[in-house]
Amino acid sequence: MSPRLLARALLGTSLVGTALLGACGAVAPAYERPVPPVADRFPQAAPANAAASAPAASATAAADLRWQQFFGDANLRRLIEIALQHNRDLRIAVLNIEQARATAGLREADLWPTLNAGLTGARQPTASGGVSSLYSAGLQVPTYELDLFSRVRSLGDAATQQLLASQAARQAVQISLIAGVATAHLALQADDAALRVTRQTLQTRQDTQRLTRLRYENGASSLLDLRSSESLLAAARAGLAQQQRQRALDENALVLLLGQPLGQALPIDSPLDTPPDAPAGAAAGLAAHPPLPDVPAGIPSEVLARRPDVRQAEGQLIAANANIGAARAAFFPKITLTGSLGSVSGALSGLFKAGSGAWSFAPQLLQPIFDAGRNQANLAFSVAARDIAIAQYEKAIQTAFREVADALAGRSTLQDQLGAQAALVQAEQGRLDLTELRYRNGASSGLELLDAQRSLYAAQLALVQVQAQVQQNAVALYRVLGGGWNDTTR
Repeated sequence: MSPRLLARALLGTSLVGTALLGACGAVAPAYERPVPPVADRFPQAAPANAAASAPAASATAAADLRWQQFFGDANLRRLIEIALQHNRDLRIAVLNIEQARATAGLREADLWPTLNAGLTGARQPTASGGVSSLYSAGLQVPTYELDLFSRVRSLGDAATQQLLASQAARQAVQISLIAGVATAHLALQADDAALRVTRQTLQTRQDTQRLTRLRYENGASSLLDLRSSESLLAAARAGLAQQQRQRALDENALVLLLGQPLGQALPIDSPLDTPPDAPAGAAAGLAAHPPLPDVPAGIPSEVLARRPDVRQAEGQLIAANANIGAARAAFFPKITLTGSLGSVSGALSGLFKAGSGAWSFAPQLLQPIFDAGRNQANLAFSVAARDIAIAQYEKAIQTAFREVADALAGRSTLQDQLGAQAALVQAEQGRLDLTELRYRNGASSGLELLDAQRSLYAAQLALVQVQAQVQQNAVALYRVLGGGWNDTTR
């Protein structure tokens, strides 16, 4: 067949394929974003009083607030910078982007034919006992598929969406990393404050135990008072060991986030390097931390759309939707082309001489007739994968909504709890002062003094915990509202 006849045949085949495509409509289903299965507003989104609502209304949205502006502590900003450079989870997320970009490049390349330069030779025996030779050299086009039904294009679209999803996943990892470092930093400060309270309490109970023993030996106190003071002293020692262990665990958690030892991450005069028994109040370490700015909650339709994890889930959903198009295209005819242009000769020395030119052009059309249900099963698999992606997208939205609602609930109640706990510490301190005065004047028993000391210690530790929860909740709210990533972030 002459090249002209082959071209006409190929054109006719393309026209038939185009007609079939027009009759069948679009192969890939049109994507429609699922309706978010959440309420129209966050519960407890508005501040408790109107006075607090004015600054919140004019505040910068969390997604637009750089983490360098949100965190005022210089040491914390230094820790975050180190974590962004050395954290392995973030490094893996970046490499996943490179892998997805390479995959998208492969799918994009499938849209174009491959052109190779080849040199081949073949020698085989003939029936007469001789040997025949055939050598060829030139340009070759391996099997190339005409993408009439967008099978290759659909696979490329799916790869592109997976690339966008991996980029969103990297942003989500960075947001979680920044919040994790800040939370661990606050936990270490709370541990230091708790250690100071425990060490001061231990010293007080040692003094009380010595005084009680002296009074017991002189008949001024009972054996019950002595044993009670010894019990509280042992409890304080046990509490100190527990606090030391908790600080070590929290430091290990921070080191994992940083990706390097803590000693290399902070300067020598860092507050985290201050000895835990340094003279300070019950919550001096937390009180010295710059207050975190308040961020507005916004409305779910805007906030959730800016969260990277939600955008990642939607990207995976769009990719699954595109894969259905590729599965559907497998039911239609597949047209491939193979060709070459060069020189052919029976002798190697005859290549590229006049009259040795040769070419080949081999189009092929394949229509599936029987495949034992393979294409149908592949389509069913793709549809199920799309439905799973829909459920995962909806779950991502519901999870994000719940996280924001939890953080808002904490913001609306933790400040009240903090005020009440601070008042309790003040009351217990006043009670202890009066009890000590009465004890020195013989108006109160040793048991009353020990009980006042125990109550003050418990109240002080609880105050440290609530102070940490207030600031950690502010960090959590910043994270769940999409804060920690923007174009200026490294």
